[in-house]
Amino acid sequence: MFVVTVPSLVSLRRLIVLAVLAASVSAAAPAGAAPYASRTLVPGLSGKDVRTVQVLLRRATEQQIAIDGRYGPQTQRVARMYEVANRLGVNGKLTRGEQRLLRDIADRAVAERRVAAALPVPEPVPEAIPAPAPASVPVAPATLNPDGTATAPRGAPPQVVAFIAAANEIATLPYRYGGGHAKLVDTGYDCSGSVSYALRGAGLMAGSMPSWGFEPWGEAGPGTWITIYAHKSHMYAVVAGLRFDTSGARPSRWQAAPRSAAGFTVRHPPGL
Repeated sequence: MFVVTVPSLVSLRRLIVLAVLAASVSAAAPAGAAPYASRTLVPGLSGKDVRTVQVLLRRATEQQIAIDGRYGPQTQRVARMYEVANRLGVNGKLTRGEQRLLRDIADRAVAERRVAAALPVPEPVPEAIPAPAPASVPVAPATLNPDGTATAPRGAPPQVVAFIAAANEIATLPYRYGGGHAKLVDTGYDCSGSVSYALRGAGLMAGSMPSWGFEPWGEAGPGTWITIYAHKSHMYAVVAGLRFDTSGARPSRWQAAPRSAAGFTVRHPPGL
């Protein structure tokens, strides 16, 4: 017959107590202590991992976002921008895999900006210098060149000259969904990535935005030199009379033919 000794019963009781205590501590562990990329982040959650995501989203998208550790509407909005730019499921929820990818993209974006900041500023091209007394309104439209680039009209403001110069750099590159959002220099650009690239080149914005992000951007109505047309799934710009648009872009995003603006929100950079 098997006999349980008193020391064995004491040891067993200790093991049971320790197990219960361990389970209680584990169950009581605050969600805020969750390691990064250990859970899917959804609106309403909070913690150190949310704070880390907010830091990385700011680095990856260059969007202003509060670093408060709370996954609120602002964090969800910027998370959706990140998802759109990287062709992920657009739902504002960040899975563990999406968080790991975000860290890589943010690190790469920071490295690219550091490299760009270290590059020498190019000397201005003499032909691109505006006239000493620029006209307040375009006296002639921009010129669409045979190679698909555009030339700013004489007297155009410096920002317009710079916008056109930047747009010329990518005018004939292929369309690629999400292109131009995760990184500045890309192999292809989508509609909002294209316009964002040119606006950055003109010093009119930092980072990039999806098309719907431009609906409240700038000032309402058409501009004198630059007009932005945006809705939730497409956008384009008209600059000194030429349309810069991925829709119908053959062989270049620069196009002389106008298009209907029905359904688009019309905005423009302040002063232009």
